[in-house]
Amino acid sequence: MNDQNAPQDIHLQQKDPAESDAVREPSEETSVTQASRLSARLIYEVIRRDGREELARPTVSLIWSGVAAGILISLSVIAQTVLKSHLPDAEWTILIEALGYSVGFMVVIFGRMQLFTENTITTVLPLVADQSLTCLNRMLRLWTIVLAANIVGTIIASGFLYMPHFLPAHMTESLLAVSRHATDGSFGENFFRAIPAGIIIAAVVWIIPAAQSNAFWVVLVMTWLMSAAGFAHVIAGSVEAGVLVWFGQMGVGEAIWRFFIPVLAGNVAGGTAVFTLLVWGQVKNEVIKP
Repeated sequence: MNDQNAPQDIHLQQKDPAESDAVREPSEETSVTQASRLSARLIYEVIRRDGREELARPTVSLIWSGVAAGILISLSVIAQTVLKSHLPDAEWTILIEALGYSVGFMVVIFGRMQLFTENTITTVLPLVADQSLTCLNRMLRLWTIVLAANIVGTIIASGFLYMPHFLPAHMTESLLAVSRHATDGSFGENFFRAIPAGIIIAAVVWIIPAAQSNAFWVVLVMTWLMSAAGFAHVIAGSVEAGVLVWFGQMGVGEAIWRFFIPVLAGNVAGGTAVFTLLVWGQVKNEVIKP
């Protein structure tokens, strides 16, 4: 009797080799899981869920977050001004000066504040997936609130930069030079140099979930590139345009029609029409619509 049951008992105790390895070496399995890269489908899902949460946020929260982002993005202008005021007048100095441009973006992005150009991908992916009028209305509502709040923040920030003693007097010329460099160009030139900036910010949003501990370097390098290459960002640039308006070196109409409108259109085109639709194309056949 016992001899007949022996083979059966042995069979029941046998386990799949893969299962046995997982049981015997849990630390190795954990290491493999942590080392594996996020797939494009998982990155998409992270951003889509984040976008749905943003679309559902209360209006008051969006307003305060947007105003804070508009004010704190001015740290990019201040940091550039400080660096420029201490660097010699040479062509290569822009490569160092552009590092200052990353400061405001780091504060806003890591502080999870509402920056309009981030929403050209974050809130668009839920719309592309749902393709519903309700989601479209929510996206347009968020875009309108955040853009208006960002601009209010940039007006406040540029007003403070105009005030006497806010920055040392010897930095005023550097502030104006940084602002002129960021806003120069015709309507068409500003539109086309805004497209890469929209792509870069959307790329930053897409990369951060996979970057994890390296997110700092992603934001630093990508925003440095944006400044060093002379690309135009509608919110950071609005601080610089506001500075020129406050100092009487640019009219309000000129700031709106020559800079703000074309740069806004270029950022949206780059972040939404180019980058977001491209990444959607690579995952649309792998995701299940919610």
